[in-house]
Amino acid sequence: MTFAIAAAQLPPHDDSDDKVFTTPTAVIVLDGASAHAPVPVDPSTYAHTLGGTLRDHLDRTPEVDLAHVLDDAITDSTARLGLTAGASPSSTVTILRRRGDHVDMLTLGDNLVVLPGRTIIDPRLDHLDIPERHHYRQRLADGTGFDDTHRALLAALQRKQADRRNDPRGYWIAEADPAAAHHAIRDTVPIDHIPWAVVATDGAYTPMRHLDIADWAAISALSDAGLHHILTRCHIWEYDIDPDARVLARAKRHDDKTLVAVRFT
Repeated sequence: MTFAIAAAQLPPHDDSDDKVFTTPTAVIVLDGASAHAPVPVDPSTYAHTLGGTLRDHLDRTPEVDLAHVLDDAITDSTARLGLTAGASPSSTVTILRRRGDHVDMLTLGDNLVVLPGRTIIDPRLDHLDIPERHHYRQRLADGTGFDDTHRALLAALQRKQADRRNDPRGYWIAEADPAAAHHAIRDTVPIDHIPWAVVATDGAYTPMRHLDIADWAAISALSDAGLHHILTRCHIWEYDIDPDARVLARAKRHDDKTLVAVRFT
């Protein structure tokens, strides 16, 4: 192995839209987007298929260009699931891969990657100015909770986001268009610059930020159990303190949560 990994998910992998896959040289983290409008397969199936395909490709060709391997994996997953661009589930993708004395990074979508002295996130979806997003957040702050109007706003928001998906005027995400892979945020850094890295899906890092759980160097050294404790703390806060999202606006009470800590050796 060229790295040590600890990971936690809430709920567990099989019950979550978040997925984690590893190879001897790479870690892959995906977050299937919750579908508030009908899609041909559920987000968990899509993320599982895409992540497994990425793992298999990286197992066979461990030093392949990451954008090209994601392009191939989207193409293969789209064919396997019978998907059509613009009418399919989507997923974030983050890949950390050790290659000799360097670490290659690719991220597409709003997973958070934290390195010593540096944070990487794809902001393009969050920068879209869509009225329904502001509306549902204001309603939650007003105490309406997750009612039928909330769900209708989320469906309308997702339709408008889909109109701008994988478009230069909007944002890029893994779906059924392999060209999205070539618009990912990428970097390669010497391994002695990043002894550790932490990857978190938005269901984890959003409440973590609110609760000021931000000692990322310490988090990077935690075991599976230690990472799971953080996720449980966030889950309990959502359930007991802010069950209707009045304090921390979010689409649902509990989003799926994933934390992965990597130590390069």
